[in-house]
Amino acid sequence: MKKGQLGFLAGTHAVNDLYQGAIPAMLPFLMSERHYSYAAISGLAFASSGVSSLFQPLFGVLSDRKPRTWLVPAGFITAALGVVAAGLSGNYMITWLCVALAGIGIAAYHPPATSQARAAGGSSQKAMSIFSVGGTVGGSIAPSLVTLVIGSAGFDGSYLLAVPALVMLFLWGLKGPWMRRQGYVEATPLVVGASARSTANQPRRSDDWRSFARLVVVIIGWSIPFVTVTSLVSLHAQRDLGQSTAAGAATLTSYTAAGAVGTLLGGWVGDKYGRMTSVRIGYLVALPALVGIAWAPAFPVLVASTVVFGTAMFLPFAAQVTLAQDYLPNRPGTASGLTLGLAMAAGGLCSPAFGWLADSSGLRAAFYALLLVFVIPVVMGMRLPDRVLDSPDGRPAEQREAENAGSPQ
Repeated sequence: MKKGQLGFLAGTHAVNDLYQGAIPAMLPFLMSERHYSYAAISGLAFASSGVSSLFQPLFGVLSDRKPRTWLVPAGFITAALGVVAAGLSGNYMITWLCVALAGIGIAAYHPPATSQARAAGGSSQKAMSIFSVGGTVGGSIAPSLVTLVIGSAGFDGSYLLAVPALVMLFLWGLKGPWMRRQGYVEATPLVVGASARSTANQPRRSDDWRSFARLVVVIIGWSIPFVTVTSLVSLHAQRDLGQSTAAGAATLTSYTAAGAVGTLLGGWVGDKYGRMTSVRIGYLVALPALVGIAWAPAFPVLVASTVVFGTAMFLPFAAQVTLAQDYLPNRPGTASGLTLGLAMAAGGLCSPAFGWLADSSGLRAAFYALLLVFVIPVVMGMRLPDRVLDSPDGRPAEQREAENAGSPQ
């Protein structure tokens, strides 16, 4: 495991997903100050999650054909630009387009960064969970940052939200020269080109598309409640339980912070007891927690249910990423793009439908409807097969990890 590279990538992930989390954190302010309906708010959630998810497979294919590390900084800078422009815009359509631009930036970041993280971390579930939790930490900071900036300076102060991306861009520019001076070597790429494989007389391992398709269905079922709860839980606290905007933001923060804990816990469970254990426990615990969110008669019950739900939903996260890459060992970027992208699009695509249901029947009805959807991934997640592979370049996994551990960070 190359801890230095992994830690830096986790930092970029925190910055990138801060902007992913900033958009749902902005929704209550947009609703109160610009008088958007639930359906309009859900449309913005689609512009962020849905558009991002649809573009991620494309960036995954590009990152598999040729290393494109520049997509990492380009992604989080574009995300920052879209979020800032959305805050400064007063027109709904322009705001929608700016949010979609942020989603495209988020999409550009994830496949190449995830492939780099897997190369730096090897087969360790804990390593992938560390990279993943970087994004979760960024998402958990977003509601407080947005509340601080927009709550105090209004939407005119949205330009301040660009500061984290600008700082990380500066650090990214320093990274290359610093690594060269220290003699550090990048982790071996996950995918070696076809010509290199044939030269080294290494067989091409098969891609298990059938198991991968089942995993995609599971993640689709995971993404719908994840995106919808992210979009509506703070409004649930305010509208149904009479809480303030700050309390609603705190609920969303507790949800994303619990996701960080769940991601790390899932990595530890995966390394100790097998990654399928973290998948199965996560789905089985998340289902009753979602019942608690829908039923919550008081604010403390909502917060407790949200914390349990966020923790449980992210227990399988690192395992699902590495499973996807092991199902498609020749296409790790494509695997990341499809699972974190196209599958996640379902959450954004369905979000407006749950927004319309909330408009017509209330937020509780929307959350109860989520339960019916969530039963499908719970059942299918119990039946996913594991797949343990040697390293993607043909060497045994133990040899690859020993070489990475023995080389400079």
